Amino acid sequence: MDGFEIRNPRFRALVLPNAPLETLGTGYRWLEGPVWFADQDCLYVSDLPNDRVLRWSEAGGLSVFQQPSGFANGHARDRQGRLLTCSHRDRAVTRIEFDAAVTVLASHFDGKRLNAPNDIVCKSDGTIWFSDPVYGISTDYEGGKQPPQLPSALYRLDPASGELRVAAADFVNPNGLAFSPDERLLYVAETGDQFDEASPRFIRRFAVRDDGALSGGECFHRVEPGNADGFRVDEQGNLWSSAADGVHCISPDGELLGKILTPSLVSNLCFGGRNRSRLFVCASHTLMAIYTNTRGCVRP
Repeated sequence: MDGFEIRNPRFRALVLPNAPLETLGTGYRWLEGPVWFADQDCLYVSDLPNDRVLRWSEAGGLSVFQQPSGFANGHARDRQGRLLTCSHRDRAVTRIEFDAAVTVLASHFDGKRLNAPNDIVCKSDGTIWFSDPVYGISTDYEGGKQPPQLPSALYRLDPASGELRVAAADFVNPNGLAFSPDERLLYVAETGDQFDEASPRFIRRFAVRDDGALSGGECFHRVEPGNADGFRVDEQGNLWSSAADGVHCISPDGELLGKILTPSLVSNLCFGGRNRSRLFVCASHTLMAIYTNTRGCVRP
């Protein structure tokens, strides 16, 4: 199967030999944070160093949705259908309301500024979970060099009460995150210190209690080459992760099943399109897509 690397025969049932990897647009600086809006039949994705959010649709192609964007990185959709954004420049998590107003949901913890919220997911109970590493304030390229006021951490925000709490703090730099289909597990990328090659880089797995408390956090899988940045989970519980050579498909027990090979490093991805079976891939400066034989999971 051209364009794929089969590590386990089970992977053959998840991909389509006649579905090519397509280029939807290229020439961007660094694409991140894709999120699919099914009712609008479109994708939103960050062109991070260019300080803008792009919108893609089959009918309209790529266009600029928001510029400046506060150096937006990760995106998600809340239970009411609103766009949630991680802003590097503003060092905040924001929400775009239905009237286009922007609401700041979180910018401080214990009276100190967040670092640079990076990636984000919304759980079925409405709580918002996001990673807060220092990448966006370590250089001027992705938001602006500023000193951190807090250690890197994973946060849980209850928008109903406004309560923001640290879900896990034993990270060098947390990055991408995704829940299992039943939300009993949370996967979080530990991508370490960007200036230290010896820094830890692997996907961690936490057990999630009903009250949102986490336990565990053991190493689930190490992506090679490169490291996991962003990832998504399909209905069967397989993790589809970014990597230096493409998209890696990892089984719920941590086995690498196979790869979708790409010409450049992948930063993030998401499922969308018809039946949530199209995988949108942020391959560095190029937005790509491929139809699969699985569907991205949706919250209950």
